[in-house]
Amino acid sequence: MAPGMWQILLVLLLAVLLFGGRGKIASVMGDFAKGITSFRKGLRDEENTEETSNDASGSLGAETRDDEKTGS
Repeated sequence: MAPGMWQILLVLLLAVLLFGGRGKIASVMGDFAKGITSFRKGLRDEENTEETSNDASGSLGAETRDDEKTGS
């Protein structure tokens, strides 16, 4: 079975990416690492925002629940 055109193009693309120039791999992996880091930072920021909003609404919700228990 001979390799098809898409398979040859994929191999050529990988070869250019890996051996195409000085520091190509390092720059690609650095960009990949920066993307992961910013993604994790975004998740952390989102969790912190949710926790602060839950703390504010949670304290009000606890008072309401206590009032309901004593009133019943």
